[in-house]
Amino acid sequence: MNAAALTPVFVRLKLSLLRNGLLQSSGRRAAYITSVVVTLLFAALQLIGLIALRGNDHAAPLVVLLIGILALGWAVMPLFFPSGDETLDPTRLVMLPLRPRPLVSALLVASLVGIGPLFTLCLAVGSAFAVARGTTAVVVSVIAVPLALLVCVALARAVAAANIRLLTSRKGRDLAVLSGLVIAVGIQVVNFGAQRLGSAGGLSALDPAAEIVRWLPPASAIGAVDSASEGSYGMAAVQLALSAVALGALLWSWQHSLTKLMTTPDGSTLAAASEPTHRESTTGLHRLLPEGRTGTVMQRSLRYVWRDPKTKAAWVTALAIGLIVPLFNALQGTGSIYFACFAAGMLGIQMYNQFGQDTSAFWMVALTISSTKDAYAELRARALALLVITLPYTALVTVLTASLLGDWKALPEVLGLSFALLGAMLATGAMASARFPYSIPQDSAYKNVAPGQGGLAWVSIFGGMISAAVLCSPVIALTIWLHAAGHQPALWLLLPVGAGYGLLIGWTGVRVAAPQTANRLPEILTAVSKG
Repeated sequence: MNAAALTPVFVRLKLSLLRNGLLQSSGRRAAYITSVVVTLLFAALQLIGLIALRGNDHAAPLVVLLIGILALGWAVMPLFFPSGDETLDPTRLVMLPLRPRPLVSALLVASLVGIGPLFTLCLAVGSAFAVARGTTAVVVSVIAVPLALLVCVALARAVAAANIRLLTSRKGRDLAVLSGLVIAVGIQVVNFGAQRLGSAGGLSALDPAAEIVRWLPPASAIGAVDSASEGSYGMAAVQLALSAVALGALLWSWQHSLTKLMTTPDGSTLAAASEPTHRESTTGLHRLLPEGRTGTVMQRSLRYVWRDPKTKAAWVTALAIGLIVPLFNALQGTGSIYFACFAAGMLGIQMYNQFGQDTSAFWMVALTISSTKDAYAELRARALALLVITLPYTALVTVLTASLLGDWKALPEVLGLSFALLGAMLATGAMASARFPYSIPQDSAYKNVAPGQGGLAWVSIFGGMISAAVLCSPVIALTIWLHAAGHQPALWLLLPVGAGYGLLIGWTGVRVAAPQTANRLPEILTAVSKG
């Protein structure tokens, strides 16, 4: 089958997968539509901002770096964050009688269907508009914009296809845990870069970096528009050629990876099968945990953190970012001890989608839940397992931040706020786990959400975080009032008040979520078993 005949099939397949996912429930449709609206609104605001830069002397460096960072995100994010697209997983296509060359073309076109490519297109159009001056530059931008988009998409798929064997093996997926550290450090590099940009006198500080990035595809395509605006037509041609060559190289690499996937066995699987099996020795962890169901569930949850690659990756990312954000800002001299609350927020996210991490094995847990009491015991034990890590970690980050800033007086109030936030996130996380469960596919190393559930996941997490902030408002209001009224000696009371409030709100959230969990077991089981 040639590319012309295969492409419509894959486009229809992608649309069908999306439609079938949305037809499962009205809640999922609402979550997806909300995520689409938010993404499009953000894209529109970015587009308006880029258009407003037109005529600015430093617009070119900014948009060139923007496209460069966007391309980096396309290369990295699909490996470690939700993609929700079965048509882009090459391991699902290896048994089909398809040739790699038409398959690459069809997958490339199918990859352009989605919110991510539309968001990228908006940024590329806005970037080209910001620097295009003159008829020639407009003509160049007509070529540069789709070329930049295609390079971004091809880069993501080439990287995913080249690493799929490694990432789907057990040891390889464990190595992916390091991605959390890379992402955490990368986010802070961007953060500190923005701070330095503000202190260095504005956009002119971007010029040195942009002079390098403008020659790197796909940013070179947008750089070509700027070069054409300046009358440097030869330079513009070279920059366009660089992006075109990069696109060709990525497509060739992608095709080569697909050929290898279709013609060679999975060596990692064969090697794993030949290894002798052995019984894992038990640890003394159970001796430190309560007896009965509570201890059993806590031990199971903690084992997930240590042994499941995706759960481990999520925890490593949360631990790294929760530590890096307050400490790096403190070391830069621009931080506040209140940044320590970020640690509680990052770890509190781990309470969301508790049943999704069980995947299809959740049916064994569901068999043990026959009443609201059983559901309450299950949720309470999972929350306690999370507290085993989060409580000492939150206290440690807060103490380290206070020591670096020398702000020991604020330590009790910040600890109280952190504990209140943690309790609120446990409460909203328990509710989100019952109301908005989603599957975490285990057969794909670069997907964390099953097709059609991406919007549900984002709404569950961000909606829960906003709700947690609202639940914390009484403690936040008390803190503000004590400062405004000059009652600084009484600020230490925020530690017991915050801890008590966090305990109360967390317990209440688990209590409220328990009957919903018991009543919605069939829906939860269907949702988490989807992948």
